[in-house]
Amino acid sequence: MTVVRDLSALFDPKSVAVVGASDDPAKYGHAVAAQALRAPDRRPVHLVNRRGGTVLGRPAATSLAAIGEPVELVVVSVPGPGFEAAVDDALACGARAIVGITAGFAETGESGRARQQAVAERVRAAGAVLVGPNCLGIADNTTELYLASDRFAPGGIALLSQSGNLALELQLRCAPHGLGFSRFVSLGNQADVTLVDLVADAARHEATRTIAVYAEDFGDGRAFAEAAADADKPVVLLTAGRGSASARSAQSHTGALTTSADVVAAACRDAGVELVATPREMAVVLAALNGTRPRAGRRAAVCTDGGGHGAIAADAAEAAGLAVPELSAAAQQRLRESLWEQSAVGNPVDLAGMGEQNPHSYGDTVTALLGLDEIDSVLLTGYFGGYSAATGGLGGPAAETSAAGGGNALAAGELATAQRIAAHRAKTAKPLVVQSMFPQSPSCRTLVEAGVPVFAATEDATRALAALTVAEGRQAPGVGPLPPPARPLRDFGYHGIRGLLGAAGVPFPEAREVTDEAGLPAAADAFPGPYVLKALHLLHKSDAGGVVLGLPDRDALLAAHREMHARLGARSYSVEAMADLRDGVELIVGVNRDPRFGPVAMVGLGGVLTEALHDVAFALAPVPAARAEALLTGLRTSALLTGVRGRPAVDVAAAAAVIERLTAFAAAHPEIAEIEVNPLLVRPDGALALDARAVPA
Repeated sequence: MTVVRDLSALFDPKSVAVVGASDDPAKYGHAVAAQALRAPDRRPVHLVNRRGGTVLGRPAATSLAAIGEPVELVVVSVPGPGFEAAVDDALACGARAIVGITAGFAETGESGRARQQAVAERVRAAGAVLVGPNCLGIADNTTELYLASDRFAPGGIALLSQSGNLALELQLRCAPHGLGFSRFVSLGNQADVTLVDLVADAARHEATRTIAVYAEDFGDGRAFAEAAADADKPVVLLTAGRGSASARSAQSHTGALTTSADVVAAACRDAGVELVATPREMAVVLAALNGTRPRAGRRAAVCTDGGGHGAIAADAAEAAGLAVPELSAAAQQRLRESLWEQSAVGNPVDLAGMGEQNPHSYGDTVTALLGLDEIDSVLLTGYFGGYSAATGGLGGPAAETSAAGGGNALAAGELATAQRIAAHRAKTAKPLVVQSMFPQSPSCRTLVEAGVPVFAATEDATRALAALTVAEGRQAPGVGPLPPPARPLRDFGYHGIRGLLGAAGVPFPEAREVTDEAGLPAAADAFPGPYVLKALHLLHKSDAGGVVLGLPDRDALLAAHREMHARLGARSYSVEAMADLRDGVELIVGVNRDPRFGPVAMVGLGGVLTEALHDVAFALAPVPAARAEALLTGLRTSALLTGVRGRPAVDVAAAAAVIERLTAFAAAHPEIAEIEVNPLLVRPDGALALDARAVPA
């Protein structure tokens, strides 16, 4: 459970002071002071400039002490060398919150990091909170607190951003959708108040409906995921640097296959966070969610008044992960009762020009589709909005009938239809999204004002619909707690790890370690053949010829050892009982410890082709068995698990149980950097780990 800090002094202080306020427009202290003075009646606003005089036409105090009364929130925008002294003055005058605009700290290197840490410790020791340093300020429209350089239109989005320019772009992109902001926080260096603190606070902020985050540095990424999962509000994340692989040299398949992008995507999936790649996509998803949680069900109906738009939209919907199923015979008959003969009713549903004769047909069809039990959402695409655009001076094409007054009638009918759709949308929880050639038309603006997202681009509309829906049966978002640390491992050898995993409930075949030829007879007598011989301390044993399978007896085992040892000269070998590989599927299960998100599990198709096939899925560890099953059934090659071309289905539940035990073991051992079982043989009658490897941190 996320610990929620008291940030009331940060967002609704009793008084504010801007240290470094200036009349010079080139200085940030000028912009912040000007914004702070937008609401002088809400709370006292003090301007501080060491030269005194006036700033922005108001008397400026030469110091915080000269104000002569306590100040609850202090903005510090002074040159770097004076920052510590300004913070000390703020704490001395009773400040409970400080916003550090000043730069030149952790972002400059180790000496700056040390200065930053010392300041943060002083602030925390005084019982205060610090945003920044190296931030661009904060704003809260709900409390009339304006301490950033720019204005943010009021609304329901809490925007937490490490980039000021991206925040401004998001505001511009959100405006056409009627979206605004409850608050804005520039994260800065997060010396004290972190992204996690701000997400947790925004989650309980009544005026915030959706939380939007742009972050390059998550700090404690797992804590961020936990806070986002705990928030009963949509969280949308835009981040950078996801494409780079881990800088640490990987020493296992798991480490080699795990990238930053995989880790962030897994954390978002587990936490229920919508991950986006661009500011445009973020605005699209924010417009779609707008304070609502996605509904279960991926079956979408596409409605259009032109076959081309319908076909393109159907393709885009499926590419976005939605299904566009053919409607049942009963549903098609119901639609035919209100449409004309040439209309297509299979899905996509094409009015085939009927909208030009009767714009109410749009409303009739959308209403009917939203009422179908076999459909979870509706996408209206194409010309809708064009009739009101033609008569609304928005550049739409004039209707052919306009000379006779028909254009005005079509526009009025379309506007009435938009009002009807909006009214019906308020009565159903099913998502409705519109793509229009004329998104700024009066009809479309009517829909936007009613909370129906409208987009100009088909790909935006389908992305929005995907954000509003989730697959049936998907588990509720959640990030499980890390188990308490277990006693640290000392033996990272093959048989040591094998034994510990076996004690944790991961099944292995019988095995004995031998260091020379003399030990082979005793190993062979410990269990019946056939045998497997492995050369230990090799990463890719099979590629190096360090694994021989199916040795029928002691003589074959001895011969294989002599040949292998002459070629590889390994320090030790493992003699193991040969598993029955018939009807089995080889999986890989591993855990890689990420510096930001902690233990991250990977499952996928295993064996010698693991890296070549790259059919893997990720989740934050530990992974419960139910989540593990979902990961396995979501693989591209999952048909291999359920039976294909006459092969029987394998025991997925047994594999999921092994995943749960292995990931719990790894999560309890922070001294493990990488651990994996590869392959994990899954047969119709259970699962058996055939090889294991661990790498110390």
